[in-house]
Amino acid sequence: MTGTDQETALRPADQPAAPPRPGLIKAVGQVASGNMLEMYDFMVFGYYAGDIGRAFFPSGNAQAELMLSFATFGAGFLMRPLGALVLGAYVDRLGRRRGLILTLTLMAIGTITLALTPGYNRIGIFAPLIVLCGRLIQGFSAGVEVGSSSVYLSEIATEKNRGFVVSFQSASIQLAVVVAAAVGFGLTSWLGSQTMSDWGWRLPLLFGCLIVPVLLFLRRNLQETAAFEAETTHPDLREIFTTLRDHWRLGGIAVLTALMSTVSFYVLTAYTPAYGTRILHLGRLDSLFVTLCVGLVNCLLVPAFGALSDRIGRRALLKGATILAICSAYPLMHWLVAAPDMGRLMGAEIGLAVLYSAYNGAAIAWLTEIVPPRIRTTGFSFAYSLATCIGGFSPTICTWLIEATSNRAMPALWLSLAALCGLLAAFIARPYRETETSSQV
Repeated sequence: MTGTDQETALRPADQPAAPPRPGLIKAVGQVASGNMLEMYDFMVFGYYAGDIGRAFFPSGNAQAELMLSFATFGAGFLMRPLGALVLGAYVDRLGRRRGLILTLTLMAIGTITLALTPGYNRIGIFAPLIVLCGRLIQGFSAGVEVGSSSVYLSEIATEKNRGFVVSFQSASIQLAVVVAAAVGFGLTSWLGSQTMSDWGWRLPLLFGCLIVPVLLFLRRNLQETAAFEAETTHPDLREIFTTLRDHWRLGGIAVLTALMSTVSFYVLTAYTPAYGTRILHLGRLDSLFVTLCVGLVNCLLVPAFGALSDRIGRRALLKGATILAICSAYPLMHWLVAAPDMGRLMGAEIGLAVLYSAYNGAAIAWLTEIVPPRIRTTGFSFAYSLATCIGGFSPTICTWLIEATSNRAMPALWLSLAALCGLLAAFIARPYRETETSSQV
């Protein structure tokens, strides 16, 4: 058996045939559009972290305000494991379609809270507390969104195109990056940087809320997956927790795999606007434009690498991307900070984005394939959420590393460490899957 054949033999075989091509395209669009909006709402907070810090955490120290704002941004990630367990169990027991509708509703509530809360100068300490609550609701919802959408796409795909189909979950997140950056770029050009800092940052949040009714309608028309309906019984909470406990080694491998994905994503997207403006002292428009280009590159390349993983195997891409990331992250960042300008920021970010796309094109589909089918949503979501609890704090960690070392290239160290975790997972996963997971799927 070749490496690709061995991986294919271990992929989930529990789902019936995928829907016809027109139905498949429609379902992918319905899932991806809702996922795009959820991640748009979740990411906008990071893009305007400096402005949000001044509005809700005024201290007179720009660095402290940014740290507090990013800490609140990261607090949403602490709710993700809880959301993964509670909402994941709901999805595994009652259906993929219901879960996709519920998560979208919760994300809308959290975003409206953030957009409409008055500033600290008007309601005092209640302002940051309300913002924190809104962020926690967003995190609770996002805890299962990636898992439920990935599992849904995995279960309507076939073995031959699963990497390509599932990659549209990740591509939709990148589309959210593009849309959020484009909205910010357009509003900043129209209103000016000062107006955006004063109150204009609320407009991108409100924009996300306006299209929620359309996406709720789209998701209400989703069909339940054939794989879920084919199961005669569905797990209760006790079975879900028992299975998670029994497969703790597999869960650890999944967390290590997801660390590379989450750290890279939040460094390259959520952190770039603040890094470009506050650390490298570039213009707001330049930083937003670079972020837009990074999201566009990822959006186009992730499906391409997902299709490649269907041909050469997931593990080959996982290993290659992580090795290249370890070798190139610091040289790229050191080159950037030596003489920072928009061109160098674009070059460094795009170079790292290509490696991220190669990794994520394989990683998301691979995670859906190694999780026991009966708890696929909960297992995937819980492992991914644990990784995101670390990766989501990347902007905070990178800001602290720069402050502690006075080295503006230090985000590369954090990226390299995450890539090392991904490489370790790719190497240790194979014997475990060959000996253990065949009984799970």
